Order: sequence, then structure tokens, then C-alpha cells
Amino acid sequence: MESTLAAREDAGTILKLYELRQEPELRRARSWMTLEFWPTSVEEIRVVMNDFGSEKNCWFRQVTTYWEMAAALVNHGILAQELFVDANSEPFFLGAKFWPYLQEIRTQSPMFLMQLERLMERSASGRQKFEYMQASAKKRMASLPPAPLPEMQR
Repeated sequence: MESTLAAREDAGTILKLYELRQEPELRRARSWMTLEFWPTSVEEIRVVMNDFGSEKNCWFRQVTTYWEMAAALVNHGILAQELFVDANSEPFFLGAKFWPYLQEIRTQSPMFLMQLERLMERSASGRQKFEYMQASAKKRMASLPPAPLPEMQR
């Protein structure tokens, strides 16, 4: 189901989402998620997810819930679907990093990236952007050495 043209109010919402992305802690969290955290197994993801109170756990939750919130705005008709897809790449890129492990992650966290998945089910251009990001993430992951698992805080 493709959406109609965006309303003028959608521009304000997109700009507000951009403004929120510039908040210093979210910027650090996004930098870690996009540039440093390259999981090669579901176990690497679970270590971060289960390391409650650690900086990386907070960053993981902050970034994934931010993009899930934004996707929910689209899924509930608050923000024009195709405008969101055209204006954002990061949620599709992050989704591509986690997609190979999605079903296993959902055994622990059943709603993980559910809003992003729903958005892609509704948007042909969203699926196309996601597929492009999957190829990009796969290429990048193939070139990286395995990362050591983070230590659990005591």
C-alpha cells in the first residue's frame, strides 16, 4: 500500500526527527550502532541486549527504539510513508545489520524491529532501500574481522 503525497505538517515532523537525531547522546549511540557494532552472530547481539545498564546496552536500546518510534509514526498515518523512506536511510541500514538474526532475537524480544518490518511490508520503496542496505551491510560485514564480545559489567 503506497501512501499519498505528504502534507505540509509532515515536513515539520521530518525536521523534528532530524533535530532529535542531533541530540549529543543519541548521536554517540547512532555512531556506535552504525560504525562500530557489526554483530556476526545472534550471541553478540544478545550480550549487548542483556548487559543492562552498560553504555552499549543503553545505546542499543536508544537507537532501536528511536527508529521504531519513527516507523510507528508512519505505520499509524502520522507521517507520510514515502517521505519517511526518501528522507531516511539509517533505519533500513540498521535493519539490514540485524535481519539475519531477527527471528532468533525475537525469541528474547518479540517486538524487535516490528515497526520497521511493518513499514517495509507496506512500502515498495522501503523494501527497495532495505535490499540495497542489505547488500551494503553484507559487503561491509564480510570485510570486517570478528569483534570480541563485550565484557559484562559486574
